[in-house]
Amino acid sequence: MSASLVPVPVNEPNLTYLPGSTERAELKTRLASMASERADIPLIIGGCEIRTGQVAQAVMPHDHRHVLADWHKTEPRHVEQAIAAAADAHREWSAWSLEDRAAVFLRAAELLTTGWRATLNAATMLGQSKTVFQAEIDSASELIDFWRFNPHYAQQLYAEQPASTHAAWNRMEYRPLEGVVYAVTPFNFTSIGGNLPTAPALMGNTVVWKPASAAMLSGYYIMRLLEAAGLPPGVINFVPGDAAEISAMLLDAPALAGIHFTGSTSVFQGMWRKVGENIGRYRNYPRLVGETGGKDFIVAHPSADAQALAVAVARGGFEYQGQKCSAASRVYVPRSLWPEVRDRVVAMMREMRMGDVGDFRTFLGAVIDRAAFTKIGGYLDDARRNATIHQGGGASDERGYFIEPTLVETADPGYRMMREEIFGPVVTAYAYPDGQWEETLRLIDETSPYALTGAIFSRDRAAVRQATSALRYAAGNFYINDKPTGAVVGQQPFGGSRASGTNDKAGSKLNLLRFVSARAIKETFAPPIDYRYGHMVED
Repeated sequence: MSASLVPVPVNEPNLTYLPGSTERAELKTRLASMASERADIPLIIGGCEIRTGQVAQAVMPHDHRHVLADWHKTEPRHVEQAIAAAADAHREWSAWSLEDRAAVFLRAAELLTTGWRATLNAATMLGQSKTVFQAEIDSASELIDFWRFNPHYAQQLYAEQPASTHAAWNRMEYRPLEGVVYAVTPFNFTSIGGNLPTAPALMGNTVVWKPASAAMLSGYYIMRLLEAAGLPPGVINFVPGDAAEISAMLLDAPALAGIHFTGSTSVFQGMWRKVGENIGRYRNYPRLVGETGGKDFIVAHPSADAQALAVAVARGGFEYQGQKCSAASRVYVPRSLWPEVRDRVVAMMREMRMGDVGDFRTFLGAVIDRAAFTKIGGYLDDARRNATIHQGGGASDERGYFIEPTLVETADPGYRMMREEIFGPVVTAYAYPDGQWEETLRLIDETSPYALTGAIFSRDRAAVRQATSALRYAAGNFYINDKPTGAVVGQQPFGGSRASGTNDKAGSKLNLLRFVSARAIKETFAPPIDYRYGHMVED
């Protein structure tokens, strides 16, 4: 492969949306127009729109009476059609060169950089209640980065070739998987919605994509953007609908070649069990790639900077309402430092504006839906009974699904809110005795089943080294003096292990490697013409 196959990727700069800026005016205009529309979202299978008449509504989480779209639900026969369409498209798409496939996604990135940016950001803000900054770093910059960096990583992978000699040429062919890849995407990151189906497609696979019901508007516009970029029909098939029903059919399909998943740990484990039960049914062993839950930590050494730590808690815990797999959820602070850190965090929380994300002064929108609102409310009730709420704790669903940013303190490091994923704007802190630094590191490693992200704050290098070693397997993405959120494609490949997933690092060559099946080819230029070896000749 040529070293000039694709342009060298550079991370897309985040636009600022400052008052008076062009991008601010464009986005405000698109927010207003999209809010006044009511989209009709079909299935898209083999390039054809299908409207089943069985519809559900996509609403604004921060104004749940406002319907943004009606989306049609996939029926069992459509799942079969999607599998067949993917199989049909596989024959041609898998034969395309990497250059040709990469060109589609590089064009998609350029379209998103320019004319589509306001549309996808507006869809994410309205449909998923992200603030302007949270939408920009997700549905614009990160998705652009995925579509530019993945071709670069694919090129690197293709360039990895075995040694050859003058007598034989050895090659490694990176074939797409033999069958269909099933992509299941979450509501919380539009960029994940765009990456999970396209990363396997870049490698020559064809995909059945089930987008999250709570992120239907942005998912639909991603699909339309890919079509505008020249993606052939059937390469990615868009099948919104009941997750359990669609998954049951895909996991029973002999053509299943892989799963690319982001979502809950319990759902992914259930899928893994089902694949195990069906293992004799498949033509190949399916590749299972999943990023699941997290109970992400921040641990502070007594030498930590109190203000930097407080900002990390405030941003890491409450940006996008804590609905990030990487969000800071449990915090360990030495008792000597805790009063100052607590007061600084509380002061910031009291300044945070919560409400309509169309108001660019807003720091928090609403949580995604009523189920999330109810679940998080249950944890807040538990905290009132069994812990101390220093700030927040309020909730209202009168207009939108609003949960106040909440700081909880517990005297029990084994308390359920230090162990269980809440997925909301709730941070629970434990003030540990200053002399129990090593014990606290062990506690962090052993308390939760997850191992996604974590952070250490310290100005003592020896403490940093100690925490980095003790927490080696506690986080797949580990941060030193920074919040545990905000991984950037090409800089911090993302993923965790234990109950947090297979750690196949989205935004890296490691992820793409999972969606190819290598074939070693040896070509001999002068093959032997006598079966006998030299040592067989008599003296």
